[in-house]
Amino acid sequence: MNRVVSLVAGLVFGLGLGISGMTDPSKVLGFLDVSGAWDPSLMLVLGGAVGVTALSFRLILRSPAPLLAGSFHLPERRQVDVPLLAGAALFGVGWGLSGYCPGPGVALLANVSWETWVFIPSLLAGMLLHRIPRAVRRGSSADIATRPGHGDRVAAGRGAAEGRA
Repeated sequence: MNRVVSLVAGLVFGLGLGISGMTDPSKVLGFLDVSGAWDPSLMLVLGGAVGVTALSFRLILRSPAPLLAGSFHLPERRQVDVPLLAGAALFGVGWGLSGYCPGPGVALLANVSWETWVFIPSLLAGMLLHRIPRAVRRGSSADIATRPGHGDRVAAGRGAAEGRA
């Protein structure tokens, strides 16, 4: 059931990206070009997304647990640190240079443009490269292969079991 809900949510998200113009790199680059021919139309998409998210999180987090999981999995770290800032900067530079961010990039897999087929392997390589320093620090190549979002819980559980929590 979770996979069906995930598929439907992904399809709705992809449809929204397509309708809003987020899958058109020239429209995204026009939005990011604030000193040139700026296209502010994606500001409505951004404002709508932030508004819906802010209201939804307030309502959803009042529940004791999500509908299809035993508990919420929210980030525990709240400080702004160098890796966060470096990742945000790298994301922004990549988005600004290519006009793609991960969501629209994946939505464009059905597209036959060469840019999409260069972007997706680059995205996957970046995700893998991100895991290497963590694996080196922990001394385990298993951390590289963990599913996104699950490595921290696995590592936290392992650290707690070894008395390092």
